[in-house]
Amino acid sequence: MTAFCAAHVDADEPRESPNHRGQSAHDQALDQTGSSSVALRDAAVKRLPMQRLTRTAQKRILDIAQSPTIYRQLPTQAIDCDQDMFLFLTRNPEVLVGMWDLMGITNVQCKRTGPYQLDASDGSGTTCRIDLVYGDPTTHIYIANGSYDGKLVARPIRGSGVFVVTSNYAHGPDGSTQVTGKIDCFLQLDSLGADLIARTFSGLIGRSADKNFVETARFMTQVSQASQRNPNAMLDVADRIPQVNDHTRREFAGVIEEAAIRARERVAVLLKRR
Repeated sequence: MTAFCAAHVDADEPRESPNHRGQSAHDQALDQTGSSSVALRDAAVKRLPMQRLTRTAQKRILDIAQSPTIYRQLPTQAIDCDQDMFLFLTRNPEVLVGMWDLMGITNVQCKRTGPYQLDASDGSGTTCRIDLVYGDPTTHIYIANGSYDGKLVARPIRGSGVFVVTSNYAHGPDGSTQVTGKIDCFLQLDSLGADLIARTFSGLIGRSADKNFVETARFMTQVSQASQRNPNAMLDVADRIPQVNDHTRREFAGVIEEAAIRARERVAVLLKRR
């Protein structure tokens, strides 16, 4: 479950460019380790926008978030990323997975089954259904339900998760956008044996999720910057990525073009100031 949703979907560690190209000095200065403290967990539950959710969504979220097997707040990341691109990728994680698939660096498979729903599998026994139950520019809430039936267990382990993505935006003097974001993860396993194992290895699970989130954030920066600097190449990528339906593909192409237009407009403004 964490493998799919800690960073909206794990891609077996997406490759990064040498010297973390596309990553600002501020990115590198941030702590790369998350936390599982009870105080952070309680604060995360209190921040949930319960008044904006249906009663059904409230119950689904609180049944997991108020008594999780594992809680983890992934390390806060600050990335240089076009805001619309960030929102699009956050709401359409299959686009990231499709790019990693195109690069040959993941076995994860995603299929959009509804406007706010995805089915995913990792090819090693883990499958899950992921629902986006709430989204606004600063908060997105995903609920995942799934199971693991791989070589490591005698019988399937079922579980659920709530993943709360919180993001804020700051604009630099040149008009560029820096996105600061974090994810609060609440995982709940259904069997006592799996619960005990998960608690025993919670540190290892947490560190793996931390790393996935950091790498995915860096990759989002690279996608955004490539879209602004070389939109034709990115449009070619959009046309070729697997695991994406035609509607999402067209939306991605539009986001790429708009990001490139905004980048050109920023450059034009800067040139006029000189």
